[in-house]
Amino acid sequence: MDNQLVLLIEDDPEIVRILQAYFERDGFRTIAAGDAETGLAHHQRLRPDLVVLDIKLPRMDGYDVLAAIRRVADTPVIMVTALAEDLDKLQALRLGADDYVVKPFNPLEVVARARAILRRSLGHQNPAVTRIGPLTIDADAHIATVDSGAGAQVLALTRTEFRLLSHMARAPNRVFDRGELVDACLPEGEALDRTVDSHVSNLRRKLAKAGAEGLLSGVRGVGYRLGLPHE
Repeated sequence: MDNQLVLLIEDDPEIVRILQAYFERDGFRTIAAGDAETGLAHHQRLRPDLVVLDIKLPRMDGYDVLAAIRRVADTPVIMVTALAEDLDKLQALRLGADDYVVKPFNPLEVVARARAILRRSLGHQNPAVTRIGPLTIDADAHIATVDSGAGAQVLALTRTEFRLLSHMARAPNRVFDRGELVDACLPEGEALDRTVDSHVSNLRRKLAKAGAEGLLSGVRGVGYRLGLPHE
């Protein structure tokens, strides 16, 4: 479950700092947004594994953000708010929140609840093993193999290459732009579009050598897609 992306939509910088520290210490990646519009844009572009959402946000409240998320995705959402009334909790749950934490909170509890929600979500979705044509990605074992007909060949991937492959495998045939891949997969010190190109080039070479040529392709002026060439 490590390396999953948590989107924090919260306008209090101190709360963001604390939550980021605790989530990242527990093996998660995080990205933060201080307002609803930015949060929804991050959600659409990055497709996080979980959202931690404040209710009191500038210009647009968390209920509206939650409703907007639920119109397009079933991403797990934890509401974090100073509103402790039962009616507020019921409103959040009715709109599709997975959990509700009242401020002041223990950040360890928020991380523990996030892990519990993601475990339940994974139990329903079973995304640990993904298959795209001859390619099999086992996220739990951190192994990617290609079956070329003569048996499965394990790909010798760097950590960043495996992140890129796993991220794109979540949505086969979708085109991912370079900026999204930078935000979702690259370490902070490598956050450059041309660095993505270098990693993807190495990844394509390794896939081709293992017998999966054409599985990872570039879309000129946009980015990259992972999928069978004829699809």
